[in-house]
Amino acid sequence: MADLLRRTREAREQEERHRLAPVATLSGESKGRALEEEPDEFRTDFERDRDRILHSKAFRRLKHKTQVFINPEGDHYVTRLTHTLQVMQVGRSLAAALGLNETLTEAICLGHDVGHSPFGHTGEEALSPFVDGEWLHSYQSVRVLSVLEPQNLTWEVLDGIRAHTWRVEPPPATPEGLLTRFADRIAYLTHDLEDALRGGVITYGDIPRRALGTFGKPGREWIATMIRAVVEESVRTGGVAMDPQTLEAMNEFREFMFDQVYVRPANEHQKQGAITVIRDLVDYFREHPGEIPETYRHQDAGVSIQAVDYVSGMTDRFALHIHDRLFRPEGLD
Repeated sequence: MADLLRRTREAREQEERHRLAPVATLSGESKGRALEEEPDEFRTDFERDRDRILHSKAFRRLKHKTQVFINPEGDHYVTRLTHTLQVMQVGRSLAAALGLNETLTEAICLGHDVGHSPFGHTGEEALSPFVDGEWLHSYQSVRVLSVLEPQNLTWEVLDGIRAHTWRVEPPPATPEGLLTRFADRIAYLTHDLEDALRGGVITYGDIPRRALGTFGKPGREWIATMIRAVVEESVRTGGVAMDPQTLEAMNEFREFMFDQVYVRPANEHQKQGAITVIRDLVDYFREHPGEIPETYRHQDAGVSIQAVDYVSGMTDRFALHIHDRLFRPEGLD
């Protein structure tokens, strides 16, 4: 066995110091966990976080949560799970090209959507009336991994998950967290376009010319172009960024996707049906808290939050099943 190496955590932490960029987040310099733990013999702290997220129940539920199309029948539509894996791949590619911590980036990417509600972003709109302010899946992802299914993750991973969406302030404190913002947007814009084309929502001719001229052929060429734009601009500026021209084209295309795919008028009936399902379920479990599973009953939360925690954690099909059982014949078409 002389051809194999016994690479301990300490050895790999030392390798990071020599291999990664000066601004990279080092595993051995983490701000730590809420509850102190003995270090692992072989894995760094960020590797342990990645593994804990992968083995969590919340991560497994992503396979039956919507990305764009609600409870789709086809096998090839993107789900929250496949989206998450694509975000992780883009994030790792970015981190590797920039000399940042690939494992930290991977852990943030894998955990960024574990708190997402059923029925995509429609679920966020449906749940907001039950909380102070706005219900955000990014905050719920932190709550899932810290309270509902506590994993005792490092501060850096939780911070990146908290602020992976662009509208959350303050932004992530680590460059790896900032990479996740770009990885998430690159992934969903490319695969959501392919789903929209597959589903006949738009045609190839509908795609804005500027997007095609900037990114090339939809699919892997788009992803490669966007990754290159982030890498080159980040190296040029010394911070995680995308060059202004490419960013402007990406934002313009994002507006197109919202207008023509995400919030198109044809979706309104289905959207309102999804909102009805979620709000009916929350109202029901607020009135029948004894039916909320024990794992969602936490002393730090009132009955309303417990109901929101439970319903927001449901998969699309489970929410539909429970709603049909409780409110038959009402449901989502």
